[in-house]
Amino acid sequence: MKKKTWIIIAVIAAALILAAIMMFGRRNAEAKIGFETTKVATADISTSVTATGTLEAVTTVDVGTQVSGIVEKLYVDFNSEVKKGQVIAVLDRTNLTSELASQQANLRSAQSELEYQKKNYARYAELNQKQLVSASEYDVALQSYRKAQEQVKVAEQAVSKAKTNLGYATIYSPIDGIVISKEVEEGQTVASSFSTPTMFTIAKDLSDMQVIANVDEADIGNVSEGQRVTFTVDAFPDDTFSGSVKQVRQKATTTNNVVTYEVVITAPNADLKLKPGLTANVTIFTLERNGVVSVPSKALRFTPEPQVIGKKYKIKDVQGNPKVWMLQGDTFTAVKVQTGLTDGVHTEIVSGVKEGDVIVTDVTVGNSTAQADESAQQSGGNSPFMPGPRGNNKKKQ
Repeated sequence: MKKKTWIIIAVIAAALILAAIMMFGRRNAEAKIGFETTKVATADISTSVTATGTLEAVTTVDVGTQVSGIVEKLYVDFNSEVKKGQVIAVLDRTNLTSELASQQANLRSAQSELEYQKKNYARYAELNQKQLVSASEYDVALQSYRKAQEQVKVAEQAVSKAKTNLGYATIYSPIDGIVISKEVEEGQTVASSFSTPTMFTIAKDLSDMQVIANVDEADIGNVSEGQRVTFTVDAFPDDTFSGSVKQVRQKATTTNNVVTYEVVITAPNADLKLKPGLTANVTIFTLERNGVVSVPSKALRFTPEPQVIGKKYKIKDVQGNPKVWMLQGDTFTAVKVQTGLTDGVHTEIVSGVKEGDVIVTDVTVGNSTAQADESAQQSGGNSPFMPGPRGNNKKKQ
């Protein structure tokens, strides 16, 4: 066979091979385009705000002393359970007892003076009636008698105060509870000259606690009493505790130019796991709706792009947003919807589509449409064309 003939055969073979490669490549490229779909379904949707706070007992009392002295005896320690009226500490009473004795002596002296002035006034009153003394002498006797009466009252008050102070030397628990703080030791001197020193802190009931959370000013407008709350603490990272908003305080606190408001949250603590002072990471559910018709939020962001879906498919769009897309045969049809509450992952659909409708949420790429969808279901991978996590209710197209 001539050389020219071989060249012609080789060119024809190369052309056939190239055509086959191009046809296979085109079919393979078309097979790589797939679509991720989901059914419109019901879901529970909620919005929330987060904050941090500190756990504390609902009722906490600082127990101090109104008199100065040396701590003579302590009857409780940290974590001691106490009853209302129980003696928890005693101060040295030497000086207080001496003060009481001194005031009682002053009272007896004032009473003696009163007895004398009373009799003296009676004599001058009788002489005055007989006009045997001058009016000024009578007035002096009357004034001395009245002054003696007042001195007795002053002395009585001083005795009463001394008795009270002596009583203050014995420290009683004002409530039933548990001692969570002890600030003094036996032999220590406490001084009440300017303020009442704290000796103990007693929490009334640790089975009923509360969280004081600091909520940012941008979020406080959505927080109201009665809203559901969950929170965690570092001490028990695997546990989630529940409560509710009890109070939204009006006073603002500014720290480093950040304005926050205190929100009081109930924290039932029947098993006594929670302890005063723990830091709580709080989630306040500001709005909750259960069983509402919804779609994945990414479905509202999806738009079929001609350069992505290819010429095989037609696009039937509508004016305005928001909207979702349905694939009917070879036609993408846009459906305008009215949306409601969203949590970022799901969005409530008020009108436009109904439960059970199938909508397109994403474009998938793989060796074939079926393989792309199957791979997406198994791996939960992201589409290169639409960002965000995929929904759970996927369907092959």
